[in-house]
Amino acid sequence: MKENEMIFGIRAVIEAILAEKEIDKILVKRDLQSDLSKELFDALKGKEIAVQRVPAERLDRVTRKNHQGVIAFMPAISYQKLEDIIPFLYEQGKNPFIVLLDGVTDVRNFGAIARTCECAGVDAIVIPSKGSVTVNADAMKTSAGALHVLPVCKEKSITQAIKFLQESGVKVYAASEKAYENYTAVTYDGPVAIVMGAEDTGVSMDNLRMCDQMVKIPQFGTIGSLNVSVASSILVYEVVRQRMNEKH
Repeated sequence: MKENEMIFGIRAVIEAILAEKEIDKILVKRDLQSDLSKELFDALKGKEIAVQRVPAERLDRVTRKNHQGVIAFMPAISYQKLEDIIPFLYEQGKNPFIVLLDGVTDVRNFGAIARTCECAGVDAIVIPSKGSVTVNADAMKTSAGALHVLPVCKEKSITQAIKFLQESGVKVYAASEKAYENYTAVTYDGPVAIVMGAEDTGVSMDNLRMCDQMVKIPQFGTIGSLNVSVASSILVYEVVRQRMNEKH
């Protein structure tokens, strides 16, 4: 990671937080205790910024500079807000097409999903502010430039994003092995959002319960599940296929 994508030193990080700069996450030395560190945690109160306590060696691996036990990572892009994007799409006469990632943490999968979404004309990807992948250099590289043009919305939680989408007239589908319906048996007309879960845990139970419908990709092999970026491609392009058929 380039050093211009990081801020290090407690005072510098506090100033960035107070200036409302976009910060993806902050690494804090595990045993850090001082008046200044207390000031840091006071500044973080009420902010949607992920904080990780890590050993000093982890910080030293990131930078040789005097980090004073604190490093903040800046996003490689500017995140957008779902509440701005959805009305804009409706004003343009478009049916929104959104992909939400619930607990996906692998940056290469994220980059690959973004690449597919951009090619398929998806309007935005939604990630939660905590417990999720963020847009870093690896994700940018794997996306083959897609993350420069595809809006990424970082929302407080996927649950809140689903609720907002439903209130905005968007039908939300969750990909899940627990589903009864095959993904091709469902009609994705009108405004659509698809929720994809992490490979190991899938979409969380709370979010599954909120979605309008669950769909599954049939599998006939012996291993557990498809890679999440492959599964995303399959579902996204089924929506594209149906929308293209509607036009003919």
